[in-house]
Amino acid sequence: MLGNFTYHNPTKLIFGEDSMNALAEELKSYGPTVQLVYGGGSIKRNGIYDQVIAALEAAGKTVVEDGGVMPNPTVEKLNEGIAIARENNVDLILAVGGGSCIDYAKGVAVSVNLPADRDPWQTYWVDFEEPTCPVVPVGAVLTMVGTGSEMNAGSVITSHEAKMKVGHVFASADVFPKFAVLNPTFTYTLPQYQMVAGIFDIMNHITEQYFSGTDDNTSDCLAEGLMRNLVAASRAAVKNPEDYEARSNIMWCATWALNTLIAMGKSTDWEVHMLGQAIGAHTDATHGMTLSAVALPYYRLIMPYGLAKFARFATAVWGVDPDGKTEEQVAAEGLDAMEAWMREIGCVMKASELGVTEDMLEGIADSTLIMQGGYHALTRDEVIKVLHQSL
Repeated sequence: MLGNFTYHNPTKLIFGEDSMNALAEELKSYGPTVQLVYGGGSIKRNGIYDQVIAALEAAGKTVVEDGGVMPNPTVEKLNEGIAIARENNVDLILAVGGGSCIDYAKGVAVSVNLPADRDPWQTYWVDFEEPTCPVVPVGAVLTMVGTGSEMNAGSVITSHEAKMKVGHVFASADVFPKFAVLNPTFTYTLPQYQMVAGIFDIMNHITEQYFSGTDDNTSDCLAEGLMRNLVAASRAAVKNPEDYEARSNIMWCATWALNTLIAMGKSTDWEVHMLGQAIGAHTDATHGMTLSAVALPYYRLIMPYGLAKFARFATAVWGVDPDGKTEEQVAAEGLDAMEAWMREIGCVMKASELGVTEDMLEGIADSTLIMQGGYHALTRDEVIKVLHQSL
């Protein structure tokens, strides 16, 4: 394992069917006013909202509601949340939902105390500055898995005006959620399309980190175990969405896929995310499905540049038998096995299913950031090629 790094993750996780029992006590560590962030209202229909409100009342909190967070939180919604937080001088932002709600909560948290003449979008998602003002604490109650946002410092915000969907992974430990409540049963009522999108998001978080570097790295061994577990659990969850063991394993995989642990000692890639987020900026399509639409064309293009790792992926994750085969054949079989699994669980395999058309490709390419950490940095022509092959 090469390189130098510092690993620190300050988030407290409370996991399991009984995890909500600890929320009221956890809330007592924070000030009296809580900004309650949630999405379109499903938590009110499935009873999670009532459980959260009961915990807030038991902790003696004043609740300021901030609902309506969309799947790809926008600059406009971010500014609305910042205004709510400032007007009410909130002490904690509690996000109840999936990655979009938690990402949004972090975006509000870093922006509340930004000077009035500073634009949050420009400061954090264009210039990628780090917060120099106090960050409001964030807590989370997770209801949809995939992003790992419950235990990282990332925040993805979309600007329709700029046609950009940008993720800022903040360096400051202050941006990590202070705590996260993870109850796998809260994911049972999620529509299967959303569940599968989250599952592929998890897989891609792992592969983005895995397909980088050439050294013997412990992080890669951890990644392989997570991927094998995710594949097995996803198959069980698709058959029975209320398989607690499967849903709990998926939830735990999601957290460890993107809480910075398996990135240690790695350069990391993230180009699939850049391609997918560019599609999302133009279509507002579900994040995990934008990734599944472009992943295979991208990985097949870069496979020759990282052949040894792709062959290892094939044998260690998918059980491909290497006997009598070239390294290239083994690597290709691994990607074929991943494709078969993606089709089996119901991933979107074509960007055209998400509303992408041929005449949009140039604009999507303009919105695609080029990353340098993987085995091959794409040229613009290669970006267009991957997008075209995804249609």
